[in-house]
Amino acid sequence: MPTSETERAPSDRVGPGEGVIGTAGAEAGAAYRSADRPADLPLADRKRQRSGDEARGRAMRAAISVIAEKGTAGLRMSDIAERAGMSTGHILYHFGKKDRLLLEVLAWSQADLWTRYQEAADRSGSPAEKLDLFVRFYLPRHQGDERYALWTQVLAQHHDEAGRRVLTALLDGWDERLEAIVREGRELGQFADVNLPEFTIRAVAMLSGLSEDVMFGRSRWQHTSVHAFALSALERELRPASGP
Repeated sequence: MPTSETERAPSDRVGPGEGVIGTAGAEAGAAYRSADRPADLPLADRKRQRSGDEARGRAMRAAISVIAEKGTAGLRMSDIAERAGMSTGHILYHFGKKDRLLLEVLAWSQADLWTRYQEAADRSGSPAEKLDLFVRFYLPRHQGDERYALWTQVLAQHHDEAGRRVLTALLDGWDERLEAIVREGRELGQFADVNLPEFTIRAVAMLSGLSEDVMFGRSRWQHTSVHAFALSALERELRPASGP
């Protein structure tokens, strides 16, 4: 259940750039975010679009904060409206109805995170640097990380088949990113020729377990970097075998 290590506030984008999400993530993004508008809209329409995107981003961030703080049992649209500085009517406009709320907010949160991850990865010069970034963006920043808390709340809910497809697509999107990094490293001879599906399962399971430790506040991470621990474990497995 990935989050992000960066302290920068999420952008108001409702989805990642072209080619960022991958097959699984694209399915989730298409189902739970606003459709992209043409870039050649008249100036007045472009201004309205930017204003609408900003309002949607503000509503989404407020929802993440309220859900992490209060959970879902007693969640009210008015709580989100108050946190966002908007009317309840505006919140209903963005979310439609409460039973859509959790999946919609999670999909927006992950699309925003994937955009920022890809921007950072594009500036990286090697697969090793991209692996470092992947670990940083996956793990919670601290105990109580709002994005990770949102994942916990969403997974605790009962979902119909459509909801399960969206959650599966979001999870698969992170697997795709890790596999792309390892594949690139193998092709460059910088990573060992590991079994890619099996490595991905092990890596994500480890990162998820460490994330739960951080969110719980396990004392063993008070003086040890969980990021350094996870990255070292992955690098050991990916280290090419020494020559004869």
